Amino acid sequence: MSKPAVTYELLHEDKKTGARRGVVHTPHGDIQTPVFMPVGTQAAVKAMRPEQVKEMGAEIILSNTYHLFLRPGHEIIRKAGGLHKYMNWDRAILTDSGGFQVFSLGKLRKITEEGVAFRSHIDGSRQFLSPEKAVEIQTALGSDIMMAFDECAPYPAEREYIEDSMRRTCRWLQRCKDAHHNTEKQALFGIMQGGMYKDLRKESAERIVDMDLPGYSIGGLSVGEPKELMLDVLDDCVEYLPKDKPRYLMGVGTPDYLFEGVERHIDMFDCVEPTRIARHGLAMTSHGRINIKNAKFEEDFSPLDDECTCYACRHYSKAYIRHQFKAGEMMAAMLLTEHNLHFLIHLMAGMRKAIEEDRFTEFKREFYEKYYGDAEY
Repeated sequence: MSKPAVTYELLHEDKKTGARRGVVHTPHGDIQTPVFMPVGTQAAVKAMRPEQVKEMGAEIILSNTYHLFLRPGHEIIRKAGGLHKYMNWDRAILTDSGGFQVFSLGKLRKITEEGVAFRSHIDGSRQFLSPEKAVEIQTALGSDIMMAFDECAPYPAEREYIEDSMRRTCRWLQRCKDAHHNTEKQALFGIMQGGMYKDLRKESAERIVDMDLPGYSIGGLSVGEPKELMLDVLDDCVEYLPKDKPRYLMGVGTPDYLFEGVERHIDMFDCVEPTRIARHGLAMTSHGRINIKNAKFEEDFSPLDDECTCYACRHYSKAYIRHQFKAGEMMAAMLLTEHNLHFLIHLMAGMRKAIEEDRFTEFKREFYEKYYGDAEY
């Protein structure tokens, strides 16, 4: 039997919470977990050079199958030698299946058992994605971890819709597995669905775990539901997944959700949040978010965060970054993006250390007191 491309090693569990400290081994290096994965949708982390992303400690990034399929096309990337070479990134890459983007097109797409027909958001051309096509594209991209093609159902949705969608997703996963042959170089992760219905989540988990994949993700959460409901459902989701495989909570990237996920034994997270809010002038700091557009920063010559060691905080002031933002200069987005990603990557490093020392609860409390203060979180 061939060796799987990706394996998980559990190193330590926090004595109070069971939060996991581990390592995901991939063909392009090890990933220390729990980990936040920066998103490089179009084969680039927005406003960042790959060297900068590496320098801040990122060991894995995400790219988007849907977008790369439409532009420049997976065959071009294959000819370039694969995504790693194409984008000059020699560490691990995870590619999503394109499912979330396709299903977010709404009336521009039609779902059948075979797959999804849709119109490109770029030029309106007719396109089609199936489980087999999603695997074909991701094989060409050469990512270390490829995600199964699934339907990320909306919230709220009727039980009948969620049930049909979840079972179709399970059937699609089997087709993805059947189409995936490059198992020694690329790992296929399954995706649990089931909306907010715990019994459907359990059924979904049982079906995908039966396929004995290298890793599993939890999809369809953080899609607009109340935080309390999301965490209640997540509590059960984790219990259904094997302990010896990585667990990936898709689309989560605010500090509170990262802490809550880690406390519930999740290993991997991703989100466009830190890069997106940076382009709108928002920075995550050890004392909470700040809006650099505020007039009070016009003559504030202190760094974004006096506890941060990122390039932006070591070399520039709030006043300067505010000026760049108000002047419409790209520099503002570059500096704020670097800071936000550095902030989350180092927050996860702090969580890993706290787990090793069996003080995750204390670390979480200390962070919340500074970041959120008296705010409701």
